[in-house]
Amino acid sequence: MKALDWGKQWRGAGIAFFVLSVVAFVFYGDQPKLGASSDQLVSFFDGDRTRILIATVIFCFAFLELLWFGAALSSVLREAGMGGWGAAATAASAAMGAILFVRMTIRAALAFSIAGSGAAGVTSALSDLGWVLTVVLAFPAAMFVMAGAFGLWRAQLISSRLFSVGVLAVVLALLGGTTWASHGLWAPDGAYAVISQLVVFVWVSVMSVVLLRRPSTVRSPATVAIPAA
Repeated sequence: MKALDWGKQWRGAGIAFFVLSVVAFVFYGDQPKLGASSDQLVSFFDGDRTRILIATVIFCFAFLELLWFGAALSSVLREAGMGGWGAAATAASAAMGAILFVRMTIRAALAFSIAGSGAAGVTSALSDLGWVLTVVLAFPAAMFVMAGAFGLWRAQLISSRLFSVGVLAVVLALLGGTTWASHGLWAPDGAYAVISQLVVFVWVSVMSVVLLRRPSTVRSPATVAIPAA
């Protein structure tokens, strides 16, 4: 019999989230920016339909890994006596997952049939809605980073230096929620919005490494026995 440590799998899910997200972004490609013409949107969503739908599957697996990691972080915080921060991590990761799934659903629907249906106004409106969700995502993302940074630091599970990096990540993530310019650096499709999301994704992967280094204290059903091959 071989033991399968589900707790360890959950703690490593942050790394899987980051890797799968990068792979999915490569598949997805460069989406037309705000104000793009209907022809550009149709060319992207309908012309690259298969590639976008493949990216959708990968993205959704990544989002599931994020939720698993949120559960692992919450469990660690509760075990360390930081139940409040653990609850915040659960709520924030759930909100993040919901927004990410909705945003990807909208873009998958555009690729699946809407963009190719000839409804230019609907295509443009849904594309803009996807960008709006990118900005709104910054708030639960900042809360998730904050829950991990403050909770783990107060439990003395991370150093003060790493805590300071976490505080900086919270600020950078929150600033992503102000990117409402119509074009340029501070637009929803601008460079800073990408940086804000990347900061959060990197932080999640770093925290996943930190949790993986901790010995598992989670008992059944987190650790189950399965027959050896």
